[in-house]
Amino acid sequence: MANTKDIQRRIKSVESTQKITRAMEMVAANKMKRAVDAVFKSRSYANLGWKTALHIANTLNDSQPSHPFLSPTLETPEKIGVVLITSNRGLCGSFNINVVNKMHQAIEEFRKKRGDLKIDVNILGKKGYTARKYYGYEISREFPKKDLIIQYAEVTPIAQTVMNGFLSGEYDAVYIAYTDYISSSKQMPRTKQLLPINIKEKDEHLGKVARVFGQTGEIDKETQQADEVQKRRFVEADYTFEPNAEELLEDILPRLVETQLFQALLESNASEHSVRMFTMHQATDAADDMKNELRLTYNKMRQASITNEISEISAGVEALSQ
Repeated sequence: MANTKDIQRRIKSVESTQKITRAMEMVAANKMKRAVDAVFKSRSYANLGWKTALHIANTLNDSQPSHPFLSPTLETPEKIGVVLITSNRGLCGSFNINVVNKMHQAIEEFRKKRGDLKIDVNILGKKGYTARKYYGYEISREFPKKDLIIQYAEVTPIAQTVMNGFLSGEYDAVYIAYTDYISSSKQMPRTKQLLPINIKEKDEHLGKVARVFGQTGEIDKETQQADEVQKRRFVEADYTFEPNAEELLEDILPRLVETQLFQALLESNASEHSVRMFTMHQATDAADDMKNELRLTYNKMRQASITNEISEISAGVEALSQ
């Protein structure tokens, strides 16, 4: 049974741990603020860029040549490339395993249609190796990922890799698995088709889910109105493309893929720091509860020791008086 000195040592140990978790919570909160600011600053650009490219693509009729990125999506692809975005470090709760599970669920749906499906997993973040640990996926490539993403060029290597893989026939389709930032207390793991670009897709851009309410993905009225205004601008306006729509798409679509990857990385980073801040806050509270329980145990043991000493002294005095 532990004595009072052992309890004191445990209290000091818990206090030291609490200082660490509190400091990590503050660091995560600072990083989260900067990451969330980056998300909100880039969302409008990413969303409008997506709609602009889709509008140009929709103006092309069947007689005009189409860009390879706009090729029809195969119902049963044979080779799939996946970009998995995770964190570099732990201490962020179930953040990593949730996005890995989401990726695995999507892959299993494809495997129901085609048993010999070939999967090529590319990871951003060292914890992406969780996919190999739990589900046995082979990791083809690992790309470096910073804690705070502020430069667009940081996604260029992986964007070029998946685009070249798609154009060369290495992949029939490319998907991205990431965590969308909804709020500081809620994040949603998602998978999205990156290539080929589906111009009829209803979920038209990354980040839209960050302005929804409830679990059904229902868009709020403000977002609906903004989307309708943008759609009318594209539909009602008469645009002239210079030099022509095909050449514009040749330049725009690769940038669009990079933009979508960049936005997904920003969303994932904001989610990661939010989860880590919340996890460290919970750890700090848990350390405080443990410290209070240990102090209560220490006080009880100390009181019992004092009572025992008083009893021994009283018994000695009584023995001497006889």
